[in-house]
Amino acid sequence: MNPPFAHDHDSDHAWLALARTGDHGAFAALYLRHSPAVYTLALRLGGCRSHAEDLTQETFLRALRGLSGFRDGAALGPWLKRITANLAIDHLRRERPTVDLDELAELPAAGTDHGRALDLAAALAELSPIARSVLWLALMEGWSHKELAERYGRSESWSKSLLSRALARLKLNSEAFE
Repeated sequence: MNPPFAHDHDSDHAWLALARTGDHGAFAALYLRHSPAVYTLALRLGGCRSHAEDLTQETFLRALRGLSGFRDGAALGPWLKRITANLAIDHLRRERPTVDLDELAELPAAGTDHGRALDLAAALAELSPIARSVLWLALMEGWSHKELAERYGRSESWSKSLLSRALARLKLNSEAFE
């Protein structure tokens, strides 16, 4: 018997237990619950809708393959976001993705108007893809400089310097935030 679908930590664990036994419906429920957040992060880091869709699919494929290693009691959302971020970083290291300003503008922050979100998207679009991803992972996802440096294969001072330059560049465009 499948547990009722709800948006809480306990229901994730119930769905995970079923998914580990091969219940595809349970995994589909986890996908439906978490794919919007995974897609949004992928779009923010990559800047391209088709790439974000690919990253979302790859995230869940990796999650499916790694279910047996997922630590009981841990929150699923942060694990999925970590997979997504790692995949996006791998992509950034291999390629030079482009940013579609219209796609970034589709993602206004809660409580902001669309014009302000478009201004923010324009300011972010002026950053390099790597600078944008470091800024987002550090400020919005809470990654430490040590984590960023390890994942990008660089030093902590590289991460700090890149974040500082990205913030300075955004400050130059401060009218976007006023």
